[in-house]
Order: sequence, then structure tokens, then C-alpha cells
Amino acid sequence: MARIMNFRNAISEALAEEMKRDKDVFIIGQDVRVSVFGQTRGLVKEFGEDRVFNTPISENAITGVAMGAGLMSMRPVLELMYGDFCMLAMDHLYNNIGQWRYITGNMYNVPITIRTTVGAGFRMGYAHSQCIESLLANAPGLIICAPSTPADVKGLLKSAIRSNDPVIVLEHKKLLLGNMKGEVFDENYTIPFGKAALTRKGKDVTVVATMHMLHEAMKASEELLKNGIDTEIIDPRTIVPLDKDAILQSVEKTGRLVIAEEGRIRNGLGSEISAMVTSEIFYSLKAPIKRVAAPMIPIPGSACLEDLYIPNKDSIVKAVKSLFD
Repeated sequence: MARIMNFRNAISEALAEEMKRDKDVFIIGQDVRVSVFGQTRGLVKEFGEDRVFNTPISENAITGVAMGAGLMSMRPVLELMYGDFCMLAMDHLYNNIGQWRYITGNMYNVPITIRTTVGAGFRMGYAHSQCIESLLANAPGLIICAPSTPADVKGLLKSAIRSNDPVIVLEHKKLLLGNMKGEVFDENYTIPFGKAALTRKGKDVTVVATMHMLHEAMKASEELLKNGIDTEIIDPRTIVPLDKDAILQSVEKTGRLVIAEEGRIRNGLGSEISAMVTSEIFYSLKAPIKRVAAPMIPIPGSACLEDLYIPNKDSIVKAVKSLFD
């Protein structure tokens, strides 16, 4: 059985279920007892102040605390309120957390989950609106989840909390604050890392899209179908590990590929997937690969300029159509 649930409540439910299941799971972060975006609201009443910790505004310090707790066999769920703020904790995120198991010869696990919000569209300005997945993907040892639906964010978050490796779960603000709803299974379930979802079957072109851009790709597919173009859409769900086989199999079938992401175009997810496809199945391509992404500028503070900055349905339609010219 399934229920209709919004993205925010799916996160809350996953956290509550895992805290009930495992007493070593606790939440740490700035204002998590109140919860600015609502994901952890009410959990302090249910689980107490010993398991829901408000912290000072010091991302590097609280990330270090979470790492230390993980090394002591606890399972912290750290909230870094905005993805942009992860830059203040990059010493731990990039140099320590993901690499600790390797550099200690597998002596230590670091079972911590880091949740952070990403994405533009709410006029929050350049330091509160970036997509940072391509930066984090370059750090070895981190698992990076990019859920697009309530069902996926719940299943991936539960997998993250149970993992013995550090996991970053990206929560796009347009899904979180835009009241995005979808079916969520009643049963206790998890979603494995590295398993993409085939969101739409098609035969003419493959579109790989993450987080909010998946929903833009779905809208684009409806418009493209009116023009006789049948789009296959793949949602990677996790950026690291990436479901290479699902992408290659789709592109081998369609012969055309568009990658859509909200992050900036240089060295982004599109670059990585493009390199993978061209090195593995170059001769299956019927047209050049197209990337849809944000331009290489700071995110504008102006509402109208921010709208121009963010890729959307029209960006995807234009890119797909160019493959058939």
C-alpha cells in the first residue's frame, strides 16, 4: 500500500522511523529542534533533547563533532542548513570523512549522514542557492544521494542512516518548499545506492536528469511527444555511486543523450556522464551529447535574472530538438 505524502514529510518520517529502530541515531544541526524548513520539526518532542541537538553556527565544528560521534559507533544525522554552507566544512567533508576508512586501513567506519538543501528559485541569493554535487563528487569515499520524489528521499535517507560509510543527502528546495507530493510505500523500505530509476520509457532520446530537473524533464517529454520525439528519462537517484549500466543501456537503445542538471555546466555531472558515454559506447551515438546546466556566473539576486539562470523545461526541449536538426 502507498500513501500520498509531500517531500518534507517523507524526510521527517524516515528520520523518526530510524530513530525508533536504532537508539544510536541522533540529529544534530543549527535550529533542528525548531527546523527552518520543517524536516525535523516535532522530533525533539518525540525523542527528547538528548537526541535532537541544536548547535552553534559553526559548520566546520559541528561536522567534526558528527565525525567524532561516527567514529565512536554512533549514527549522527547532521543537518547543514544550506549546501553553500558546506564550503565552511570542506576540510572535514573533502579531506577527512570520506577518506578515513581508507587511510586507517579499514580500522574505522564513519557512519554519518549529512543532509543539506540545494537549488535556486526562492530568491535567497548567491550564498544560499547553489547546487554543489559536482564539488562533493570529486571527494573520494562519499556517497551522494540526489532524490527527486518523496518515495526516493525516504528510502535513500533510511539507507544512508544504516550505511557504515558517510552519505550526503541533497534536498532540493523546490521539492522541499514547493510542496512536491507523491506516493510513499507504507512498509519499511530502503533504496539501494547506485540503482537508477527508469522514470519514462522512450525510443528516440535519453534524458538523464536529477532532483528538480527530473520534473522539468518530464514536462519537456510531454511537449516533445507532440513533435514526434519519444523521450526516455533516467533519474540516477545517487550521483555517487552512479548507475553506469542503466545510462549506457538506454543510450545504446536511443543513440542520443541529454544530461540536465541545475548545477553549473563546467565540470558538472553532465561532463562526467558525457565522458563515460563517449569512452564506452561512442559508436552508438547518432548525434553529439548535449548538456543542460546553469551558466558559469554567480546566482543572481534579482528575481527575473534568477529565473533566466535556472535551467528548465524549455532548456531541455531546445537541447533535445537540436539533436534532430
